[in-house]
Amino acid sequence: MFFLGAKVDLDISAWHWLLLNGLLAALLLIDILVIHRKAHVVKPKEAVFETLVWVAIGLAFGGWMAFEFGSAAGGEYIGGYLIEKSLSVDNVFVWAVLFSHFKVPSQYQHRVLFWGIFGALIMRLGFIFAGVAIIDTFKVSLIVFGLFLAYTGVQLLRSGDDDFDPQESKVLKAFNRVIPSSEALDGQKLFTVVNAKRVATPLLAVLVMVEVSDVIFAVDSVPAVLAVTSEQYIAFASNAFAILGLRALYFVVAGMRDRFQYLQTGLGIILIFVGVKMVWSYWHHLSIVISLSVIVLVLAGSIFASIRSGEPPTKEDTPKH
Repeated sequence: MFFLGAKVDLDISAWHWLLLNGLLAALLLIDILVIHRKAHVVKPKEAVFETLVWVAIGLAFGGWMAFEFGSAAGGEYIGGYLIEKSLSVDNVFVWAVLFSHFKVPSQYQHRVLFWGIFGALIMRLGFIFAGVAIIDTFKVSLIVFGLFLAYTGVQLLRSGDDDFDPQESKVLKAFNRVIPSSEALDGQKLFTVVNAKRVATPLLAVLVMVEVSDVIFAVDSVPAVLAVTSEQYIAFASNAFAILGLRALYFVVAGMRDRFQYLQTGLGIILIFVGVKMVWSYWHHLSIVISLSVIVLVLAGSIFASIRSGEPPTKEDTPKH
C-alpha cells in the first residue's frame, strides 16, 4: 500500500495522544529545567549537537510511527516533518532580525524562543484540527488550499530575499500603544517594575512578534503538511518534532542567510509542488514515495547550489563600472 499511494487511515486511541503529548511535555521540561536552566550564550558546537539530537528524536518518533501504524504512516510523518522543517527556516531568519532589532543578548534568546515554541505547538494543534475538519467537510477545499500554496510558492520565487523590518509591523505598533513597556531589559523577565509600576520588558515584545510570525508561517506550512497527510495525529506529531528543534537550529543558521541564497527558490518550488499535489489529491492520492523524493531532491539541490556558488558579493564588494 505504501508504494501504491494509498491514503493512510489510522485508528488513534487516547493513549496514543497521551504518549505524544506526554513526550513533548517531558522534552520541553528537560530543555527548560535542566539543559537551559541558567541563561548562557549557546555556542556553535552546542547548537549543532542539540540540533542533531532533536533531529534524532524526531526521526526516532517517525520510526515508532512506522512500527506502530505501518510504513505508509511513517512515510507521511517524515514527509510532514521535512516540509515543516524546511519551511520553518525562513521563520528562523525572522527571529534573527527581531533579536537584532531589539538588541536581545544571546544568553536571553533561548528563553524567548522556548515560550515562542510552546505557544506555536498549541496554535499548530488548533490549526491542524481546523484544517482537517474543513477538508473533511468540504472536500473542494483541497483545491482551494492547493491553489493558495501554489500561488504562495510562485510569489516566493518572484519576491527574492525581501528583508523583514520590525519597525513597519502593525502588530508591534499596536503593542507599543497598548502595553506599558520599558526600554531596558531585566534579565530573562518578560515583566519588570519601574517606578512602582509593572511594565513589559522588550523581551515580551519580541515574544509577541515571534508568535505572530509563527501564525503567518503556519498559514503556509499547515496546509502544506495536510497535503501530505490528512491524519491529525501524523500532522501534529510531524509539526511538533520539527518545531522543537528550531531553537537549536536558530543558533546554527541565524547568521548564515546569505550562504543559502538558493534556499528560498527551493522552498518556493516545494510549495508549488505540494500545492499541485493537494489539488491532484481531490481526485487521486499521490504516493508518499514520490512526495518524499521530490522534497528531498529539491532541498538537497538548493542547499548544494548555495554551497557551490558561495556567499554572494555584498554591495561593497560589487565592482563599479
